[in-house]
Amino acid sequence: RNVTKDVVWLGGDDRRLALFENVYPVPRGVSYNSYLLLDEKTALFDTIDQAFTHQLLENVSFVLDGRSLDYLIVNHMEPDHCASIADILFRYPGVKIVCTAKAANMMKQFFEFDVDQYVVPVKEGDTLSLGVHTLTFVMAPMVHWPEVMVTYETTEKILFSADAFGSFGAIDGNIFADETDYKNQWLPEARRYYCNIVGKYGPQVQALLKKASRLEISMICPLHSLVWRKDLDWLLEKYSRWSSYEPEEKTVLIAYASVYGHTEQAADAIAARLAERGVPNIAVYDVSKTHPSYILADAFRCSALVFASITYNNGIFCNMETLLHQIAAHNLQNRTVAFLENGSWAPVSVKHMTDTFASLKNMKVLEESLTIRSSLKNCQGDCLEALVDSIFQSLA
Repeated sequence: RNVTKDVVWLGGDDRRLALFENVYPVPRGVSYNSYLLLDEKTALFDTIDQAFTHQLLENVSFVLDGRSLDYLIVNHMEPDHCASIADILFRYPGVKIVCTAKAANMMKQFFEFDVDQYVVPVKEGDTLSLGVHTLTFVMAPMVHWPEVMVTYETTEKILFSADAFGSFGAIDGNIFADETDYKNQWLPEARRYYCNIVGKYGPQVQALLKKASRLEISMICPLHSLVWRKDLDWLLEKYSRWSSYEPEEKTVLIAYASVYGHTEQAADAIAARLAERGVPNIAVYDVSKTHPSYILADAFRCSALVFASITYNNGIFCNMETLLHQIAAHNLQNRTVAFLENGSWAPVSVKHMTDTFASLKNMKVLEESLTIRSSLKNCQGDCLEALVDSIFQSLA
């Protein structure tokens, strides 16, 4: 599809893929976006995953319609976007590759061809004229690899944003976000994509957003998911909030690890009492059923987090431990945290869970925690209410 008169989307949609990066479930698939700009000179913006190389070559040939390809702009060297580089060179041997010096070094690690023969290295603020259109290159290291840049087309004010502003999910014909019910159908997967893929690098994303604020942007073309041409301020506000680790909602996430249902019962009791106090959009997860990527995404959404775990092998239940490790690894900050533990003879999971969060910034761990032995008893009602009150007050 045409993005503009001169820019064509050449994407591929993978609806068969089960795990993105062999980690993250993608029940709605994923898109790999490539763009071709036609001017006095032609430029292809990134390639595509190897599973779609043949499709990309067909599309490029069709759109060029006999013309040569002058430039290949490589914004990001991750294989889901760079796998077809050698195939493009074989088909268009006169092409020049425009990328950062770090990207050129990575290219030598991935491929056997003479990289230096093809590469035109660029740095912050360098420009490239294609005729009517002029490209400006903006460095974006660690969003989310060190070699990343984004490319700003100054004539139509298009930002080719690499992995920034992407989402999980295949594109079903509608390539523009405003052609979809984005806020209801796409936002959860966009959040999950950001938090898991880029979430660790909040300061670097903030640096890129600062650079972007100095540009007049009318359209954002990411390497995954939908193209943005409306409501850009809404999208940028989401990224600003996620990358500064500020919650989207005053609400509570409850994640529990339960084998025989007693810890689950306690988690449900907390959720019910919070709901009675008027807390909306509470999220409750069984860590043994739900992939941690979904729970992590909701942890970015919610202002308060409750973790309820049985004691297992004198530590944290294994699936809860995995979740907590992922939260710590993605550098989550600025949350209120409460813990609940269960143990039939030696409950110790609260201590271990608290230690996991010790390195994270601005995490307020509530003094109130709840210990149950085997099952929650009626006589612990006051302790449960005290914990719920403390969680509720943190939402004020």
